[in-house]
Amino acid sequence: MIEGLQRKKVVVVGAGWAGLGATYHLAKQGYDVTLLEAGPYPGGLVAGWKTAGGRSVEAGIHGFWYPYRNIFSLVNELEINPFTTWTRSSQYSPAGLEVESPIFQDCPRLPTPLGTFLYTRFKRLPLIDRLSALPLLYAVVDFDNSDEAWRRYDSVTARELFKQFGVSARLYRESFEAMLLVGLFAPGEQCSAAATIGMLYFFILAHQADFDVVWCRGTVGEKIFRPWVEQIEKAGGKLLANKRVTDLIVDSTNRATAVVCNGNEVIDADAVIFAVGITGMKKIVANSSSLQAREEFRNVNNLGAIDVLATRLWFDRKIQIPLPSNACFGFDTTTGWTFFDLNALHDEYKDEQGTVVEADFYHANQFLPLDNKEIIPIVQQYLTTCIPAFRGAKVIDSSVIRLPQAVSHFAPGSYRNMLPAKTSFENVFMSGDWIINRHGSWSQEKAYVTGLEAANLVISQLKEGKPANILPVEADEAHIQVGREINKAVRQIGKSILPNFWLP
Repeated sequence: MIEGLQRKKVVVVGAGWAGLGATYHLAKQGYDVTLLEAGPYPGGLVAGWKTAGGRSVEAGIHGFWYPYRNIFSLVNELEINPFTTWTRSSQYSPAGLEVESPIFQDCPRLPTPLGTFLYTRFKRLPLIDRLSALPLLYAVVDFDNSDEAWRRYDSVTARELFKQFGVSARLYRESFEAMLLVGLFAPGEQCSAAATIGMLYFFILAHQADFDVVWCRGTVGEKIFRPWVEQIEKAGGKLLANKRVTDLIVDSTNRATAVVCNGNEVIDADAVIFAVGITGMKKIVANSSSLQAREEFRNVNNLGAIDVLATRLWFDRKIQIPLPSNACFGFDTTTGWTFFDLNALHDEYKDEQGTVVEADFYHANQFLPLDNKEIIPIVQQYLTTCIPAFRGAKVIDSSVIRLPQAVSHFAPGSYRNMLPAKTSFENVFMSGDWIINRHGSWSQEKAYVTGLEAANLVISQLKEGKPANILPVEADEAHIQVGREINKAVRQIGKSILPNFWLP
């Protein structure tokens, strides 16, 4: 802990997983930490709030997968119990039920990815199509999350990757692209092959149990962030809402000395951590002469984000929904969506007389301009296609939340414009699910991990406090490790005797 009155001042920008993670650890180490949030409350995309009628809503439902080791460790440290038990999930198309997943950790463990494919219950997809994925295992082995691998695969689209490795058209359409639409939130021709392999490996392919998931028993804001913020404040951290960062003040030694909020409010800093999404970072850069002077920050404008539509419907009757979490594809060419039985997942709705469903749409560009009265019938029609009992039900209340440019878009070629944790400023650091790091995690887990990594960089820079303990992703299974070592050796030999056919 840092003793005395001269505590080092750290400003963290953005109160999502990354920002809260960095703030919490630094506050525990005795730093004078100020967390700035542009909105009225912490949480960003996972913040929750109440409707006029007092019902809970949030900006989409977020799962917590088996490999979220650091988030689960945090929850244990906070001594809270926010999660459901492990749940099964299913997948629908306009033709009906397509896939059901078991709880993989309850099945006898098999080598990756054999268990994933063997235990998943495909209803329509023929075995011959599933077998066409086998050549793709080379790409899984070849992509080791290194900088070299990212640069090699990032300029290729996911669609090109699957086609190059002989994945059947039906397997691509009904399985891989369906995963991309709800995992990277975009169709295959708009997704980087590097991000695709990285995401699929972390959530599905690395270990049999990785696809197992729990859900928050209410909004993440209520169940996790509220008690977390209380602990941050007890540790001495300060959270200031409605503070929109507009610039940095930088001295002649290449150090940020203060953060400027709302155009004129100056907050002194010995170090700064940015913990905002791509869209938020672009807004900050647009207003900041200090950041605009650096090419790395100007290049952030080459990155993009994806529109999300989050809807919540209250129906007048009980409807039997076989499994609590469901992903859907084929309803719109470039849009994936999910729906959740909140009676089964959220404590608030366990005793509800009717049915409460959350339906979230990703890459939802075409839906955002519609009026709520146009959106709700579309959602009910889609639900009815999956589960016919929704046809006669009446919507008695609803919530529609439009989230333009809300989630990171890992487009082909985007890697070159992403920022690493260390910037060209000596004491300014980055965090978030879109920055470059080598941990191997994705989504909320990556955001939280990068927040801890940024806190550790501050501790290294300011030379006070103990670094956070970051749990690594589970080690690759033995056959994958051996395959990667062989592939690496062959690739090194090939470099000396063969031309390089990969485009840079």
